[in-house]
Amino acid sequence: MRGGCLMEKHEDFIKEVKGRKNLWTIPKRGNMRVPAFIYGDNVIIDELKADYQRDWSATRQMINVASLPGIQKGMLAMSDVHPGYGFPIGGVAAFDAEEGVVSMAGVGYDINCGVRTMLTDLTNNDLNAKKEDIINELFRTVPAGLGKPGKVKLTIAQVDELLTGGAPYVVEMGYGNEEDLLFSEQKGVAKGANPANVSDKAKRRQYDQIGTLGSGNHYLELQIVDRIFDESVANAFGLFKDQVITTLHCGSRGLGHQIGTDYSTLLVRASKKYNLPLPDKELGSAPITSEEGQRYISAVNAGINAALANRQVIAHLVREAFRKVFNVEVHQLYDVGHNTCKFEEHGGKNVLVHRKGSTRAFGPGHPELHSRYQSVGQPVLIGGTMGTSSYILTGTKLGMEETFGSACHGAGRSMSRTQAKKKYWGKTVIQNLAQKGITVKAHSFAGVAEEAPGAYKDVNRVVNAMHDSGVVKKVAQVRPVGVIKG
Repeated sequence: MRGGCLMEKHEDFIKEVKGRKNLWTIPKRGNMRVPAFIYGDNVIIDELKADYQRDWSATRQMINVASLPGIQKGMLAMSDVHPGYGFPIGGVAAFDAEEGVVSMAGVGYDINCGVRTMLTDLTNNDLNAKKEDIINELFRTVPAGLGKPGKVKLTIAQVDELLTGGAPYVVEMGYGNEEDLLFSEQKGVAKGANPANVSDKAKRRQYDQIGTLGSGNHYLELQIVDRIFDESVANAFGLFKDQVITTLHCGSRGLGHQIGTDYSTLLVRASKKYNLPLPDKELGSAPITSEEGQRYISAVNAGINAALANRQVIAHLVREAFRKVFNVEVHQLYDVGHNTCKFEEHGGKNVLVHRKGSTRAFGPGHPELHSRYQSVGQPVLIGGTMGTSSYILTGTKLGMEETFGSACHGAGRSMSRTQAKKKYWGKTVIQNLAQKGITVKAHSFAGVAEEAPGAYKDVNRVVNAMHDSGVVKKVAQVRPVGVIKG
């Protein structure tokens, strides 16, 4: 059985936090150094109680992470939580910068997988006559699919420059503009990246993958703003009803995956070397201050920069497509990742925040935010499915206090990719979505089946659970009208 201390009957161990809506806890016991906290409604919690009985269990993973040295406040699970590699997806854990650990499982294989949303002044009426034209142009312009090369070809020396330069590096090459950087997390570049700590094998996997969507759950969507929940925040964000926007979701491609592969074994060895608890063989970690920990963190920063550069190039290609079809400009709302570990100050303390399938969600007044967002908080971009809604939220003061400024990142899977391919047929999924007015252009029917809407949780429930808890606030709901898949 994977990881886990056994507890009393499963219906007893998750307890409601009194006086709070949609906040639950697994109290500290056994080897847990801190409690676990879960954001969710009764349906989500009931699913987690049943989840505990399974071999591969998000609740067991929460308990395991809560036993790691230096963890602060609690192991946090967002409303889209489900089991991942050693560490639950939808999980957040912050570790003291001096006494804590860093874990590859808390970042995952797709380093800095994230979301970028871009805005137009077009309305749904403007789109109607040229909807298929723009979808076809996006499909032709943006490379997608497993192993599909991009238009940016790099030498080994240029890969090293990109790994330290991030999005600004490709902006200097002509992909995008300075305004994009102002509306990106960390202004498009993570400091502290050291390409020397990234293997040649990982770098070789990045030579021709900048500016590519890849496959799996990555996508580019043409969307319509369907509903505005908060007019004042929407105005600050530049959102209005019936607006045409685009959202892309992808990460660091093969390079990030290889970094994860390279360091997963090294960090397991480090756990044994430093006599750290290893409640799950997938939860290898190293002291943050150790040589191994510092190497891994610098490699993660390199992977973060690769992902930021990747999304920057794709955004440029999206702009080119809109100029060609509509002769309009596209402006960036925000770019934010959801598979990262980053040093941040919370409660006056420097901590390393692991966000695994969790979006950073800074509240109003945070010094990192652009002046346009200072009074309202950071745009928080939440992906749904090909057949449902996505959301734009904003961070809150309560979220800064409770979740280290973090939120959910999407709907969250309810079945594995293997299960989805057994249940759904890609061609049928595309036909059914077409009947709903959603055009899907894909390079693989199998990839569509894996990402069928029915393979995911109800994104409305997931988002409402977070909104009702107060740690984020709903701003807008958007619906897909065109989807590009690998």
